[in-house]
Amino acid sequence: MFYSPWQHVWPGPPSFDVTPQPTRSNPIRSKINRVTDSTPETSFFLRHEFAIRRLHSLTGIIPLGLYMVVHLTTNASLLNGSETFQRAVFLIHSPGMLLPLIEWFAILLPLIFHAAIGVWIAKTGKSNTGRYGFVSNRRYKWQRWTGVIALFYLFLHVLHLHGWFHAEFWRSAIAPLGLGVFSPYNAGSSLVLAMNNYIWPPIYLVGVLACVYHLANGLWTSGITWGLWISPAAQQRATKVCVAFGLVLAVISVSAWWAAVSPTAADAIEMREVEDRMYDAGVEAGTVPEMPEKRSPRPEPEPAVDVTADAGEPASQS
Repeated sequence: MFYSPWQHVWPGPPSFDVTPQPTRSNPIRSKINRVTDSTPETSFFLRHEFAIRRLHSLTGIIPLGLYMVVHLTTNASLLNGSETFQRAVFLIHSPGMLLPLIEWFAILLPLIFHAAIGVWIAKTGKSNTGRYGFVSNRRYKWQRWTGVIALFYLFLHVLHLHGWFHAEFWRSAIAPLGLGVFSPYNAGSSLVLAMNNYIWPPIYLVGVLACVYHLANGLWTSGITWGLWISPAAQQRATKVCVAFGLVLAVISVSAWWAAVSPTAADAIEMREVEDRMYDAGVEAGTVPEMPEKRSPRPEPEPAVDVTADAGEPASQS
């Protein structure tokens, strides 16, 4: 009897017919898939994954990335003196009562969306070591880790300088803890005093650099997401541009960090005098809204000393 090595697989000689054949379904697996697909969250993300990923990529650049560049550049202007920095902060706060709406719809809500989708992508995504090289996978992992670091940093940063909420009772409660201490109309002096310790400077340095990497590398990955650079040559050119952008932004970030941590408490007093003069002049000229709540708390005046009583002179008798 002729022995064929294929007889344990096919009943006859091997056939290379590539016509699709019906496959046997697994009833248990089908039931599990139906249950999984019926989950509202899963089905929503699966149905809209294409749009969600692109919206996530877009919000990371506009408005969040753009705001980050402006924010770091503004803070770095403190190196040129408190007057330059205060003038920039006055301009940022010029919308007045509309500023909270701008903060919520242009910054906070996009940040919440970007962070939430980023966490979902990090939990469900995997680096493909077989498809991409060593460097690409390291960049992918660093993108996830810097995203987590940036999220925690921003959480602490807003608490430290702005206190999360603008309610007066809340600000008064956290002020003794050294939180919510930034005053926009005394921008330089309040920032310097907030950073005048050994805890916050290293947190800010690590957090800011994590944000820089996340933005620069995210700019590269967004080009892949949007199909802007697909070929290897285009990706190499994009890598050079994104690396250059990241290095420049890192220099700006470290400059902003150094401008906040290098001055002393005595320097902060001089800054405050300059800021107070600018505020008074701006209010008088009508270019700065009169909003005392945006200024640092005024020091309590010392009680007057009765020199006559100290000298021991007798009180006059009528």
